Formats: sequence, C-alpha cells, structure tokens
Amino acid sequence: MIANMTHPTKLRSCKKSLINLEAIEKIYGEGNTTVHALDQVNLTIEEGEYCSIMGASGSGKSTIMNIIGCLDRPTSGHYYLDSADVSDLEDEQLAIIRNHQIGFVFQQFHLLPQMTALENVMLPMVYGGIPSDKRRERAREALVRVGLENRIYNKPNQLSGGQQQRVAIARAIVNQPLLLLADEPTGALDSRTTQDVMKIFGELHTSGITVVMVTHEPEVARLSDRIIWFKDGKVVHSHLTPEEMLHVALAS
Repeated sequence: MIANMTHPTKLRSCKKSLINLEAIEKIYGEGNTTVHALDQVNLTIEEGEYCSIMGASGSGKSTIMNIIGCLDRPTSGHYYLDSADVSDLEDEQLAIIRNHQIGFVFQQFHLLPQMTALENVMLPMVYGGIPSDKRRERAREALVRVGLENRIYNKPNQLSGGQQQRVAIARAIVNQPLLLLADEPTGALDSRTTQDVMKIFGELHTSGITVVMVTHEPEVARLSDRIIWFKDGKVVHSHLTPEEMLHVALAS
C-alpha cells in the first residue's frame, strides 16, 4: 500500500485533442486462432491530460499503449496524433515520431549497462542528430530535473532501482516530447520509491507534458486526473474519477 500520496495540481487547462483513436481494431491470428486484442476502440486524450489506463490482464492495455506509442499499427481504424493520421505511416516515419514526439518509460529500465547515466540520457538525441555539446547540456538538465545531478557519471549497477527509473524518465523527456507514455513504471519498485517516482510524474504533468500511464495499481492510478478502463479489448469506462475507479476495481 502506498501511503500519503497527494494528487498533483493541474496548472493549465487542456487545449486540444492530442490523441484521437477512431474505431481501432487489432486482430492477431486467423480462423479459429483469431484474437481481437482491440475491438472498435474510440478514445480521445487532450493535450495536458494525465490519464491512467487500467483493466485485467489481457484486457488490451498493453496493445493500446503500443499503438498510441507508434510501436505497432492497428489492423483497422485511424489514429491521429496531434491531428496527423499516423495509422499507415512507414516504419522510418514512425521512428521519427517516436524519437521527437513521444517519451517512453517502462517497468524494466532498459539502460545500457556500460554507459553512465548521462550517456544513457544522451542516446535519444544521438538518433535525433543533435550536436554533442547540446546533447550533454540537455542530458544534464534532464537529470537535474529528476533529482540526479549528483549521479550523472554513475553506471546503472551503481544506482538503486528508483534511481535507474529516474534516469529512464530523464531519457524519456530529454527530447521535450508532446507525450510521455509509461507502461507499469512502478512495477519493479517498492512503495517508498514508488512515491518518489510518482511525484516526478506529477511534476512533469504540471509542467505541461501529457502523461498516459498503464498501471495495475489503484494507488498509482488515483494520482491521475482520469482513469480509462479496458475490458475484453474495449473501453468500458473512458472518464473514471479516482473515486469511481475504486468501485470498478472491486467489481471486476
């Protein structure tokens, strides 16, 4: 149980639709082995929102996160990111979008063990063609933002789990993305460290970043402004409040 968490204060109102999913389907297999991972999903998330996606295992949470993150394409339907239809873009175009517009944080930190925290955070900018001196400056600023200014030259094996996740968050925001996607970001952390990491997500949200998080933890989800509940590949609740979410979780 995570105690004494405070709900982040939203400092700006939503301006426009950032994510718009229209009749999204994702189908795996054929014939008797066909699986409808997503079934006619319609969902809008506005710029500046802080949303959690919840649901039982196999409900479609990870599949929808992969599509929102341009890691996968829908079988049918349209996905508009910042008003641009990205549903049928080529792999190279999707890679550019992921690098410049989306930041990713995962349960496993995916840090390169031979690199320092600073070097790990610099990596997305290497792919973006940013000059070396600018990469170092921005990576240092991102690490300061997550409270790791004294650990920039440490390698992952010299950092705690919570510190490694902070490095991963710094890496996710270093390219100043429109959207921060987090897939079970506290799943490998203890309750104390979870509080620290969630405080950072709250601060990033109040600074203007749109945050979408997949989680199975009600105490984590209740820190967001809106909970989206998936069941059997469908959105069954699109605008749950943290209070309503508890009732749905108990009934599921």
